[in-house]
Amino acid sequence: MRLAVLPLAAIRRPLERSLDEAKVAALMASIAAEGQREPIDVLEVDGQWWGFNGCHRVAAHERLGLPTIQARIRRATPQVLRMHML
Repeated sequence: MRLAVLPLAAIRRPLERSLDEAKVAALMASIAAEGQREPIDVLEVDGQWWGFNGCHRVAAHERLGLPTIQARIRRATPQVLRMHML
């Protein structure tokens, strides 16, 4: 696993999650004041990044107009990716 700063637009988010708007707003305030504290987790499969958690952090970054996000990247196989998508 490695830490990196990734472009938001390059992270695929295949699962739709409902958002708690109050949590997104709180994260926006925190990120604007202090920066991102906790990276999101991303799977790297065949050179593509797939995000399955951190939906509130991603939404906060998007709404703040931030082009990048800190991420923990773990390499995975296509089989592992399929398991995450079930």
